[in-house]
Amino acid sequence: MFVLMTGATGFLGSHLARGLLRDGHKVAILKRSGSDCSRISGILSQLYAFDVDRPDWEEQLEACGRIEAIIHAATSYGRQGESLAELVQSNVTFPLQLLELAIRRAVPFFLNTDTFSRVPAVLSSHLSGYNLTKRQFLEWGSLLASSSPTLRFRSLRLEHVYGPMDSANKFVPFVIRSCLRQEGELALTLGEQKRDFIYIDDVVSAFLTVLRRAGDSEEPFLEYEVGTGVATSVRDFVLLVHGLTASKTILRFGALPYAAHEIMQSQANTLPLEQLGWSPQTTLTDGIRNMIKRDTSR
Repeated sequence: MFVLMTGATGFLGSHLARGLLRDGHKVAILKRSGSDCSRISGILSQLYAFDVDRPDWEEQLEACGRIEAIIHAATSYGRQGESLAELVQSNVTFPLQLLELAIRRAVPFFLNTDTFSRVPAVLSSHLSGYNLTKRQFLEWGSLLASSSPTLRFRSLRLEHVYGPMDSANKFVPFVIRSCLRQEGELALTLGEQKRDFIYIDDVVSAFLTVLRRAGDSEEPFLEYEVGTGVATSVRDFVLLVHGLTASKTILRFGALPYAAHEIMQSQANTLPLEQLGWSPQTTLTDGIRNMIKRDTSR
């Protein structure tokens, strides 16, 4: 299958691009001319790369053949000082343009990357702009898919994804590295909030499964929740990392306040994915061990 994807230079997208190639797909990626391609340097020669800040990228893409699926994995969290308008451009306007391209070219499948954090009616103050834009694009996806005779929109709502090559400032790699470096102390919330931690390899497997089975249903719009189905408290997660790293770092639970409207419980209903033949393969302990091994081997 000829798959066009966004976000290939990021954490999720770089793993996903590798998974698509392993599955035998022809993969084209959309990026910017100044994108940091270090995460995909080893596979870049196997990809068809197009810079969206060049005016002729659509014409170049068309010359490569008929697109059979689009996977949208790019996102902006708003952590780099982006304005709200820039956040909307990245997370709503740009994927909406891709959605219109899909309809224009009769691309049968559009796979969207969604997040558990946009679900509550009252959004957490943490990344609220990001969560709002994810919700808005999902509504556009539902609207356009329901009015298109050719497009099937499949949205994968990810729980707390972790794994190698994630940004160092994200929660999981930050905790692991703090413990490995034997930091004097680590300031944390009470850690009562529960998250469904899922390893990146299992997330890639979910995308590949949905892609393979996207044509099984005539429904124009379907959502899948991607997690293990098990919620672990942040406190228990940190204690597990602390133990596996044999760290002497002092854990200061309760030193930080919860965010306003903090999500206290989130876990996936994995039944719809399991009915497609998918199941997670990596335990939380094994996933953390994999990250520790990668970190200590650098």
